[in-house]
Amino acid sequence: MGQSNPASIRMMELHGAGTFNIPTDLTLPQMGAIREAIDIPLDIYVEVPDGFGGFVRHYEIPEIVRVSSPVYVKFGLRNAPDIYPSGTHLEATAVNLTVERVRRAKIGLDMIKRYYPEATSSKVGAKGLAIPE
Repeated sequence: MGQSNPASIRMMELHGAGTFNIPTDLTLPQMGAIREAIDIPLDIYVEVPDGFGGFVRHYEIPEIVRVSSPVYVKFGLRNAPDIYPSGTHLEATAVNLTVERVRRAKIGLDMIKRYYPEATSSKVGAKGLAIPE
């Protein structure tokens, strides 16, 4: 769903959303305005698959965390093959893409540690991670 303003995302929260995936091209001030209006975590792609716009925002990760927390920073892969629906014929490609996502997530964590060291991360298994049980 394409909600992209504080009021519409607040309505989603009031109707039961436990987290919200915002559009990938919002500015930092727009993200901050949304954060002021809601309590649920935001999902934000900082690298977006080509089919979703292809944005690359790694350099903004520390500021995204600062203005949007609680936030899930997500890594799609730009310039990567679309492998869905996947199958055993694409297993090696799927594994390689996953390895690359993990590598880029490490780059993102390193950037946060360097440019926003006071930021904290949820512990494994923490409440509110929006992981189904």
